[in-house]
Amino acid sequence: MLNICIMAGARPNFVKVAPIVRAIEKAADEGADVRCHVVYSGCADDPTLEASLFEDLQMRHPDVYLGINCESLNELTGKVMYEFEQYLRNNPTDVVIVVDDLASTMAAAIVAKKMGVRLAHLVAGTRSFDISMPKEINRLVIDGLSDYLFTAGMGGNSILSREGAEDSSVYMVGNILLDTLRFNRSRLVRPQLLEREGIADGQYIVFTLNRKALIADKKNLKAMVEAVVDISSDVPVIAPLRGLAKEAVSDVLPGNHNIILAEPMPYLEFGYLTANAKGIITDSGNVAEEATFNNIPCITLNSYTEHIETVKQGTNVLVGECADSLREALGAMIAGDWKTASLPERWDGRSAERIVRILLEG
Repeated sequence: MLNICIMAGARPNFVKVAPIVRAIEKAADEGADVRCHVVYSGCADDPTLEASLFEDLQMRHPDVYLGINCESLNELTGKVMYEFEQYLRNNPTDVVIVVDDLASTMAAAIVAKKMGVRLAHLVAGTRSFDISMPKEINRLVIDGLSDYLFTAGMGGNSILSREGAEDSSVYMVGNILLDTLRFNRSRLVRPQLLEREGIADGQYIVFTLNRKALIADKKNLKAMVEAVVDISSDVPVIAPLRGLAKEAVSDVLPGNHNIILAEPMPYLEFGYLTANAKGIITDSGNVAEEATFNNIPCITLNSYTEHIETVKQGTNVLVGECADSLREALGAMIAGDWKTASLPERWDGRSAERIVRILLEG
């Protein structure tokens, strides 16, 4: 029996975890001697895990909640390490799969290796090349420890090769996010907000914001929000924002504006919203990837992206944190003057199948 533990540290991880769980369950149904546990570092009542999330993703709820809830990254790392060690001591595990680059992800990776458990990292080889970012440190540590390095594309492979990873440990499995997008494409739900506001598909812009540094710089955020309002004055801008981001944008909105501040949406509704938009403004790499898949023009409020294929081949344009650059790009978006895009290699929705096959053969 191959016992696999899949460790998730935050809501976005489950979007990438779901297809792996389904692929493992399918392999078991077809006779493979394999099973998996899903472990979440947070609490069962985590408010970011909306009631419909797991039903929307067509996956079961986590088998284990570690119950960690704290703001300090170092405190979180220590608590996750302790709780995850207890989990591994009580549950036979052959492989731990960790996702992305959170502090909890790094903590689980360290514990797994210290306890002699094989470690798989999804998505490996992702880099910003900014060592001042905590997530960059996490990525380097996790990749350095991993026995299986599952990359989304050749860019990740090249980075890992330059850093000295063994070729036999690196597998280009493709973009796991696309497994979920393709699986749910026919299941998307049109948000009631569009009906309520009388907004037609393709006639609105989606605005998401999450990055703490961008939210904290109120003066620059004000300039960027004003740029959005000025340039898109005839197009409604729908902004489903959480917590601090919603408060920060509310504080800097001008008197007259076209931004509709909305509550965070369930996965299938938000998927519909972004798939049918005129364009997207975001600071999220995952949202930019979804935009490329859906062929929706996307502006990213950052000077770099860990998902460079969305810029080189996809619909994504980087404007940094510059209000003037945002104005120029948004003007082009609204005018329909956008670049031609294509799907990167292995964005075919079969990444989870490859991952499970590799683990079963390993």
